[in-house]
Amino acid sequence: MENILVLGMGKVGSLVGVLLSKNFKVKAVDQKKPHYNYDLPFECVKGDVTNLKWLADQMVKHDAVVSALPYFLNKNIAQLAHDLRIHYFDLTEDVPTTQFIQSLQKTAKKILAPQCGLAPGFIGIVGKDLCTPFDRLRDIELRVGALPRYPNGQLAYSFTWSPYGVINEYLNDAEAIHNGERKLVPSLEGFEYINIEGQEFEAFTTSGGLGTLCETFEGKVDTLNYKTIRYPGHGKLMRFLMYELILKDDKEQLERILSNAKPPVEEDVVYVYAVAEGWQKETLSRKEYYKAFYPMEIQGKKWRAISWTTAASIVAVIEMVAAKTLPQKGFLKQEEIPFDKFLKTPTGSLFLT
Repeated sequence: MENILVLGMGKVGSLVGVLLSKNFKVKAVDQKKPHYNYDLPFECVKGDVTNLKWLADQMVKHDAVVSALPYFLNKNIAQLAHDLRIHYFDLTEDVPTTQFIQSLQKTAKKILAPQCGLAPGFIGIVGKDLCTPFDRLRDIELRVGALPRYPNGQLAYSFTWSPYGVINEYLNDAEAIHNGERKLVPSLEGFEYINIEGQEFEAFTTSGGLGTLCETFEGKVDTLNYKTIRYPGHGKLMRFLMYELILKDDKEQLERILSNAKPPVEEDVVYVYAVAEGWQKETLSRKEYYKAFYPMEIQGKKWRAISWTTAASIVAVIEMVAAKTLPQKGFLKQEEIPFDKFLKTPTGSLFLT
């Protein structure tokens, strides 16, 4: 793998290109020039990715395509990658999009790797790794929060990543395994309180964070769930906006309101917390992973925690495919990625800092 096309030059897409450009020849496409003042170390062309004929002409010149676009654009791009026989990677949290991509696996000649971000993505790799020592599993609980480091206001939030993605994961039902049964549960439900190093948070169910883990662990665990970490009170206010004001039926207006009210902040933090419980022989035990990630300087620019953790997750997977330490065709589940090998990639090693 030498030539990689990156679609979408937002915060994450731009950093994906920056990280890839260290070892690959990168070309990028966006509907406009990058919206902040930063000299990208690769070619970026203006283009309309909904023009599939034009996009196919761009993609066919590359060994792989990486979509850092909104989830609702990814089905067509994955189909094109499949038909053109090039590797495909994306960051989607959308379950129907992933299911569509998975349906292409029987005839895929190259890798199809959706959900390569933070959650789904990195959290699933961590969660699966925690299960390794157990002979028999009981529970897997995964928690991730991308938050402003210094919150203000009752919503206590900042949209440091796609508002459309946040709304989508708050609105759609989430997969879970409860009492040994795989099922769909409502998002913005299942509230719990978490204390991290003296700081109180809430966590609640959101869609997409588990990726394909329910499929992988069905019949093997009593409990498997994913929840998003937020400052206390956030979930109640989002329920008010979406269900009492019925803004769930007008996503575009809700996106405008939230983007205007809570623009991105420079100082953010990403919390990753995972727990697995089970039996080692006859002894019940518990394994935990916890880490907080903060903004990082990469190639002379300071990147938000949510940007670099998301970008580094997908780039590390691409590096593994390029090095042939992962399968070269078919559908790739995130939990099939060995965590130790992930951390040994040039970009995956950022998670050790």
